[in-house]
Amino acid sequence: MPYDLIVIGSGPGGYSAAIRAGQYGLKTALIEKQSKLGGTCLLVGCIPTKSLLHTADVWDHFVHAEAEGISVTNPVLNYPKVKERKDGIVNKHAKGVEMLLKRAKVERISGYATLKGGGKVEVQSDSGAQTLEAKNIIVATGSEARMIPGLQPDPEFILTNIEILNLNAVPKSLIIIGAGAVGVEFASIFKRFGTEVTVVEMLPRMVPVEDEDVSKELERVFKKQKIRVETGARADNIERTGTGVKLTLTTKDGKQEILQAEKLLVAVGRKPNTDRVGLENTRVQLDRGFIKVDANQQTAEPGVYAIGDVVAGTPQLAHVATREGMIAVAHMAGKPAQPINRNRIPGATYTTPGIGSVGLTEAQARAQGYKVRIGKFPFAGDSRATILGNHDGFIKVVADETYGEILGVHIIGPEGFELIAEAVTAMEAEATVEVMMQTIHAHPTLYEAVGEAFNAVYGLSINA
Repeated sequence: MPYDLIVIGSGPGGYSAAIRAGQYGLKTALIEKQSKLGGTCLLVGCIPTKSLLHTADVWDHFVHAEAEGISVTNPVLNYPKVKERKDGIVNKHAKGVEMLLKRAKVERISGYATLKGGGKVEVQSDSGAQTLEAKNIIVATGSEARMIPGLQPDPEFILTNIEILNLNAVPKSLIIIGAGAVGVEFASIFKRFGTEVTVVEMLPRMVPVEDEDVSKELERVFKKQKIRVETGARADNIERTGTGVKLTLTTKDGKQEILQAEKLLVAVGRKPNTDRVGLENTRVQLDRGFIKVDANQQTAEPGVYAIGDVVAGTPQLAHVATREGMIAVAHMAGKPAQPINRNRIPGATYTTPGIGSVGLTEAQARAQGYKVRIGKFPFAGDSRATILGNHDGFIKVVADETYGEILGVHIIGPEGFELIAEAVTAMEAEATVEVMMQTIHAHPTLYEAVGEAFNAVYGLSINA
């Protein structure tokens, strides 16, 4: 008897889709080639990285404890213990995913899955090959780090997000190529752990998907933190040395310099895992390696859906994968589901200061023809930020002048990745700037700065 659904891949999108299918009463199997469940996000991405970022925050408090009136004598960073804690969190949640699948009556199958067409999936494992059949299939095979042509990652010198998480000691120096979310988060971690960090970005600004003002502020704060930032720059002639790596840096003004460091992190984006999935045996259509889907996550092959990092046209974010999984399963189960609205997808970067964003940037709004009003409120005017000793950053609201529609909200500052939640909810509920101006915000909090930013759209903020 065929399954109602086979999910290939156990990342946040895959396991969430499988669980939802089980909740809907669909006979479901999940195929995963790794020994642990959870995919890149849980095993070598979001979760372990945020564990290290949290420890970096705690360490930062100890280093600057005197400013809080606390005397700490010779604090010591025990990095093997830091790594042990990180691994413990990952293992705990991987087991949690396994438990959730069992509760939803989802069958877990270990092995490498290949689509064979006609609803068939071949699974290769240590015990041999088997062919399964399903009415529906979800491809949730995720992505992997892109590598600079001619380079190969290794555990010692040239690292991706995987290798850098397995370091046994804090490096004395680190060059990071790429100033997207991955690059800037690791810069924020290791600088606070005592590493000399250089960030090289080919594009004109850091975190280039963010509002330009956010990019400028992050670069300003990173430089204040003594992180070297080179935007509009190029790294060439990368090679291993006996003790690390060296490369030729060409800056935006054309100057060349030889840089050397113990480690090199390559963080230049991610490519979809679609090469060896068997898509050639189906009518699935690709766009530069990404799978094309409709609003219900359906591909051109009947009964085959795709979600997450393999999908063309949506950000490679865990929460996007999860939502896409909910849409796909609802569609195959005949349940209602709202397609993804690109302008309602929150972004979160867990640097210090943190970044949270949703909707259109100021430049995008103007390019689309909106008559724009901007509200901006600095964290310097927020008393809770003063208590936390973290004044860097601001909240920026991009609004339509004619109707007061909230077009986008961009935050850089303390807990920016948490504060964005109110803006996402407001935009999903189609609240206007005026509604948010009249919404009472508790005092003293960080999130009252969001209310101040909405008031600032009409020049009515109180504390700035």
